[in-house]
Amino acid sequence: MRKLSIALLIVFLPALNFAQNVNGRISSSLYSFERQNSLSESEKYLRAFQTLRLNLSEGQFSIKSRVNVEANITNKLVDDPRVRFYNLFVEARNIADIATIKLGRQPLINSIAGGVYDGASLKLKHNGYSLSGFFGGNVPAYQKLEITDDWENDYVLGGKLVVTALEDFKFKAMYIDKNFKQTSYLASRLDASLNPIDTLIERNSLQYRYLSGEAAYSNADYFDATVKYDYDVNLNTTSKVQFFGRLNYVEDFGFTLFYNYREPRVRYNSIFSVFDYGNTQEIEFGTDYKITPMFTVVGKFANVSFKGDDSQRMTVGVNSNYGTIRYRKNFGYAGELDAVSVHTAKSFLKGLITPSIGLAYTNYKLSEDAEKNSIVTLLAGVNYRPIRLLSLDVQGQYLQNKIYKNDLRLFVKLNFWFNTNLEMI
Repeated sequence: MRKLSIALLIVFLPALNFAQNVNGRISSSLYSFERQNSLSESEKYLRAFQTLRLNLSEGQFSIKSRVNVEANITNKLVDDPRVRFYNLFVEARNIADIATIKLGRQPLINSIAGGVYDGASLKLKHNGYSLSGFFGGNVPAYQKLEITDDWENDYVLGGKLVVTALEDFKFKAMYIDKNFKQTSYLASRLDASLNPIDTLIERNSLQYRYLSGEAAYSNADYFDATVKYDYDVNLNTTSKVQFFGRLNYVEDFGFTLFYNYREPRVRYNSIFSVFDYGNTQEIEFGTDYKITPMFTVVGKFANVSFKGDDSQRMTVGVNSNYGTIRYRKNFGYAGELDAVSVHTAKSFLKGLITPSIGLAYTNYKLSEDAEKNSIVTLLAGVNYRPIRLLSLDVQGQYLQNKIYKNDLRLFVKLNFWFNTNLEMI
């Protein structure tokens, strides 16, 4: 912790000298739950989280960070307190009205392999065209403030081209290459004389390499449509094809169509890559009707095809300004399920207080011949916001089924936002 504090001071104290704007959020949370260690023994835990989002800005330049500290207040764990660095990077925006550069630990938003990485990214943007690229090392477990020592086998790189020059259209082309360094370990093996000896097991790195494309059309008066495609470069096969479309042409009615073809996403060189899991195909039709400006009826039906079998699901419900009501039924290969859920939330006194409550009952069985089981879940909470910069959230969670009897959890979170212009220059 001492080294960590020194590192933070080295980064942020000089930055305060040039920063003309300081903004961010401080969050304090408590989470209480009970862990069942055996059929007759359980322990209650109270875990605390402190999160800081801190941004220092001057003109086109910023230092952005997100740090989390967590620890058990009761029944302390071996690694407590644990410090996680989710973001810590320098950003230069709109250089020459075209380029944005980031350097440090930064987020990666990608459907194939998202998360955070330690490295650099560059984005060029001009007249409806955007080209970006990134390279960096994978972040160690628990987001420690450490950098990989093997850039050849523990990295992520990629790029993206986005075109929005055509009205109502958007096109994307993406590539990502992510290598996962595997940890070496000692294991007992037999030598030529059948005597056990300790052997160092060094495994090959595991890898994702994907090419992706996306095309979208959006016209609020007629219809929206999006097509996505992922290609596995390592296995030379189509990984995913996805389509979503919504027709808005008929007044007060909406019609939707969703299709998804997906191969299992398995890391290259993984032992799991030798198995034939088979692909899945899903198609879902939906419609919604706006009865009044406050109430909308929704209905959907889907069929999911597995290797050699099928499963179906049906959903009906009502959306309103007061909340939602849903009924869902699953049947077929994936098991049988009937579920009803209700949720509502309402603000009072100009947003000063917002209570919410949700209730769900689920009855299911894993196969036609299996026994039926039921789950009851209840959520109840309240948000209190006395001023714009401060809010308090309290939520209770209750669950009961044959495994967890009267499982009760409590979550409390306090948020404080700040935004200050220093005007030192």
